Amino acid sequence: MTYVIAQPCVDLKDKACIEECPVDCIYEGERSLYIHPDECVDCGACEPVCPVEAIYYEDDTPEEWADYYKANVEFFDDLGSPGGAAKMGMIKKDHPLIAALPPQEHDE
Repeated sequence: MTYVIAQPCVDLKDKACIEECPVDCIYEGERSLYIHPDECVDCGACEPVCPVEAIYYEDDTPEEWADYYKANVEFFDDLGSPGGAAKMGMIKKDHPLIAALPPQEHDE
């Protein structure tokens, strides 16, 4: 089991979750953040600090965003397990599900 970052994060990337994550498993794509399923230790520290409530425990992800579990896992297919997001910086890609979304507007 792992945590999942869903649609409310797209084009926002607040990054409060990155600062809170004790194992550095939240990676930055071009339009969204992604939690590495093998590096996440299920501590839950990221969930309450997300200002847009985009982070869910895998089994608690709303049905409308169920595909985001797959997007979080598949984002790492060609990256493997880098062992820490900080050293990677922003990764110049997104999962196709996220890349295909129209620009998301967020209230400032």
